[in-house]
Amino acid sequence: MSPVKILIAGGFGVGKTTLVETVSEIEPLRTEERLTAAGVGVDDLDGIESKAVTTVAMDFGRLTLTDAGVVLYLFGTPGQERFWFMWDDLLAGALGALVLVDTRRLDRSFPAIDFFESRGLPFVVGANCFHGEQPYTAEEIAAALHLRDPATPVLLLDARARTDVRDALLALLDVLINAADAA
Repeated sequence: MSPVKILIAGGFGVGKTTLVETVSEIEPLRTEERLTAAGVGVDDLDGIESKAVTTVAMDFGRLTLTDAGVVLYLFGTPGQERFWFMWDDLLAGALGALVLVDTRRLDRSFPAIDFFESRGLPFVVGANCFHGEQPYTAEEIAAALHLRDPATPVLLLDARARTDVRDALLALLDVLINAADAA
């Protein structure tokens, strides 16, 4: 089995921890802490007012794709801006990323997209369908994100649905294989 490090990234409250928990074959490592009064005025809870905990370092999970002979090591990044300094460390050794976005708060997605575009790490975008709904098409989301590479896949997914998450990770693997073939 070949190990592959994948980052699960995105802004605050987009569903990264949920996604890792949904697909991991092991009990995921989580570094969640309760939101406290110290975050008032620092953490923007607009649109996610019911959020009570947040990742302060990373999430970690593992998924074995037996047919492909690959073990995916999934590293979920912290979403709060004050913890973004850790992203460069988490990036070391990663082959690609799944960037989650929330179309209810799409403006908060640009820093994550910019991070991976500026570092040249292949990625796919997963538009998390909160409450099982997504009012926009993948094409509309791609246009709104102004992706540098128009071939970057934008997928609609529910981070709570194992099949959706698996399909997004397989789409990322396709991007990685195509990039390796082109090199």
